[in-house]
Amino acid sequence: MAERDATGGIRAWTRAHRGKPRRGAGAQDGKDAKDDKARRKRPGKKPLIILGLIVLVIALGAFVWWFATRNEVSTDDAYTDGNAITIAPKVSGYVTQLNINDNVFVHKGDLMVEIDRRDYQAQVDQANAQLGLAKAQLLAAQAQLDIARVQYPAQYEQARAQIETANANFARAQADYARQHGVDPRATTQQNIDTATAQQRSSHADVMSAQAQLKTASLVPQQIRQAVAAVEQRRQQVAQAQAQLDSAQLNLAWCDLRAPSDGYITRRNVQFGSFLQAGTSLFSIVTPQVWITANFKESQLTHMRPGDKVKISIDAYPSLDLRGHVDSIQLGSGSRFSAFPAENATGNFVKIVQRVPVKIVIDDGLPANRPLPLGISVVPTVYLSH
Repeated sequence: MAERDATGGIRAWTRAHRGKPRRGAGAQDGKDAKDDKARRKRPGKKPLIILGLIVLVIALGAFVWWFATRNEVSTDDAYTDGNAITIAPKVSGYVTQLNINDNVFVHKGDLMVEIDRRDYQAQVDQANAQLGLAKAQLLAAQAQLDIARVQYPAQYEQARAQIETANANFARAQADYARQHGVDPRATTQQNIDTATAQQRSSHADVMSAQAQLKTASLVPQQIRQAVAAVEQRRQQVAQAQAQLDSAQLNLAWCDLRAPSDGYITRRNVQFGSFLQAGTSLFSIVTPQVWITANFKESQLTHMRPGDKVKISIDAYPSLDLRGHVDSIQLGSGSRFSAFPAENATGNFVKIVQRVPVKIVIDDGLPANRPLPLGISVVPTVYLSH
């Protein structure tokens, strides 16, 4: 009981004297408070040192980053590019065979589509018959030329012989005529006179006819040239028939649409049994050769040269580590070759930083079984060597 009272007394005294200053300690406590306040107002050197170290590290990191990337230029305005061959038939007809599907790989020379060839086979047969007829006519014309080279000179010689015979007959008839008309009428008869007169006129007519025939027969060079021209005409008809046959055979060959290159089928627009019109786009073949078309700012081209190494990042395949090089720089900005190029001579010219397409060829890092689709976004980084 006494112990409880003692403890309770102590607690009561502590509560009673809590917060009261001790005797003789007030001045010392005030001095300590002033020193603490002064220390709080005056900053120490340690925070300044830490701040300086942070600034130094940031500046050093910025310098290292600038030094490491001072010869690098990059752009996100880039995409994959390649050859896309549009396939269209050159003849019309129904599709009788379809050997392709979407996104499949084809090799050069593979038969992809076959068009009904019966009509075109009939055209080939008809052209063959026309060619045979033209060749037969050519042979006949050549034989006629050989005959003409012998016949027309012979006819000319025959005409000359006939005119000599006619002249001789006319001379004899002329002598008979003169004799019958020069003798005493009592020494001849009127019949003999009339006969001599008729023979004289007939012989004269024969001479005139022989002269006309000689003029006709004398055109031997012209007649031979006519025969030669006939042969040439037949020869040209043979050439024309051969051209028609070649055209028909081409149309027949175009019934088979074969792959012009290795590649992947894209944008297929043909079905089995469809009727195709000549020139209609059926599908496209994307060749395996893929490159990068990067549109760099004109201010980034100062030190860029063909052959500079390039690191390529692809959004669709972030794990790929592609390496390449600058192949060429287009001689003109993208806006210059657009559908509506800028007209800077109108007076309201505003300078805009232009972009110039740069072709980048992929050297390594692309798996053979993972082709890159055309048009996907890439980020090339060019390491300038100049």
